[in-house]
Amino acid sequence: MSATVVSLPPSGIAETLDFLRRLASMMSGGRNAEMLLQAAAHIETLGRRALSAEQLFHAQQEESAQNAALRQVAERAAGRLTVEVDGLKAELLAHARLAEAEHLRLADETQHLTDEALRLNVLVEDGEARLARANAEIDGLRSALEARDAAMVAVPIHTLRLARAQFNHLAHGFARSGDLISQTICEIGGSAIDQAIAGHEDPAAADADGVSP
Repeated sequence: MSATVVSLPPSGIAETLDFLRRLASMMSGGRNAEMLLQAAAHIETLGRRALSAEQLFHAQQEESAQNAALRQVAERAAGRLTVEVDGLKAELLAHARLAEAEHLRLADETQHLTDEALRLNVLVEDGEARLARANAEIDGLRSALEARDAAMVAVPIHTLRLARAQFNHLAHGFARSGDLISQTICEIGGSAIDQAIAGHEDPAAADADGVSP
């Protein structure tokens, strides 16, 4: 509980001290004069203490007011910092979520590219295998043609032309279905038959029966 301090005016204290001392001087010594002088000394001491206490009280009041003002300033600054920190936390969380979403997106794209690369690799391996088979079939056809040329087996021209027509029909069918390798094989076979017809056809014999020598 705070006490109310009532300060005496300095002029009132001085007048009281002057009165007591004058009164003591008018007495012819003795105990009463001594007590008056002691009372004046006590009053003077108490007055100085009261003045010091009052000054200290005012100083404490000013310091308390300053502390209260500083506390208010600190509280306002703390409030602003709290709002700023909360904003930074929200921004950081938003960036973290964006980074996580971007990471997931990149992971999905990487997985998609990996799957696509595997699919293309399978297609390439399949194409290489089919090309190898086609080359083997072409080599077989060449070997068969070379063996036929070496044996000089007589083949009717109309048979070769029928085979050529069959190769053309198959090539067109494979072209429509998109099977380029099979189409190429048929075209190579047809070209080989054309070479055989051109190299062994006898115009006179062709008019008779179309049999090569």
